[in-house]
Amino acid sequence: MSLEKTAEQIRTMEIRGAGKIAREAAAALRDHAESLPEAGLSAFVSEMNRAAEVLLATRPTAVSLPNAVNITLAGLSAAETESEARALVKSQADRFVAASTKAVERIAEICASRISDGMTIMTHCNSKAALAGILLAKQQGKNISVIATEVRPWNQGLLTIKTLNDHEIPTTYIVDSAVRTFMKEADLVIVGADAVTVKGAVVNKIGTSQIALAAHEARKNVLVAAETYKFAPKTALGHHIEIEERPTSEVLSPETAAGLPFVTVRNPVFDVTPPRYIDVIVTEAGAIPPEAAYTIMKEYLSFNPEQENP
Repeated sequence: MSLEKTAEQIRTMEIRGAGKIAREAAAALRDHAESLPEAGLSAFVSEMNRAAEVLLATRPTAVSLPNAVNITLAGLSAAETESEARALVKSQADRFVAASTKAVERIAEICASRISDGMTIMTHCNSKAALAGILLAKQQGKNISVIATEVRPWNQGLLTIKTLNDHEIPTTYIVDSAVRTFMKEADLVIVGADAVTVKGAVVNKIGTSQIALAAHEARKNVLVAAETYKFAPKTALGHHIEIEERPTSEVLSPETAAGLPFVTVRNPVFDVTPPRYIDVIVTEAGAIPPEAAYTIMKEYLSFNPEQENP
């Protein structure tokens, strides 16, 4: 698949989920680098930078995308030959994809260890990392059940309940607005993340913050499953994570909207959950309190604010 096709599928949400977007972006850069004809080092670097911009323009919120691109193209400008630059992109992309896959496996182990026999887990959207922990707990022989949300307007919850059903996990499927009603039946909340800020706030699928608030009110723990490359170092310098808004046609058809001239439709894809409503963030590096997010950025993303230019 061409890089432009991958970018289009990310933009239109055929490829979705922060982890999958990151892996597909890295692989697209690798494949693009391998497909380019020899034209000299300068032309190769220029084209790879252009390719990076194409990918980065697709989804503004998931920091896994720019992190994956930056990791894949790290050191490219320092290469001395075109062949060296091409090999560098391939090796770094392959390493990132492998590390991302292993990260989910490690996160699953930690999440599963926090799921006890007999628990009911509430989850939201279709996070591979969050689901991995639930599936592993089932594989370990724990008798568990799940409450899964619908996730309007794209209904990603349908993907989640199909996976849970395939693994014979008893699941209750609810509309998003029923979260507070069913929170009393949950023992634990596990969600994914598209981004984590320096203060430990979590950017995730719209509706996550109200779930966390309901859990806080009900004194239920909230566990966030997030690979280290979903942390956003630039937030330490005051940068804000842009919250993507998608076309209003996903909420109301153009025909319906045309008959409502005084109605404005808003369709934000993500919201921000404050760290005070999050009990723990589980990464492949271990489980941390939200307040320790900076440590992840420094130790695993090599973030040094003294070297950054805001």
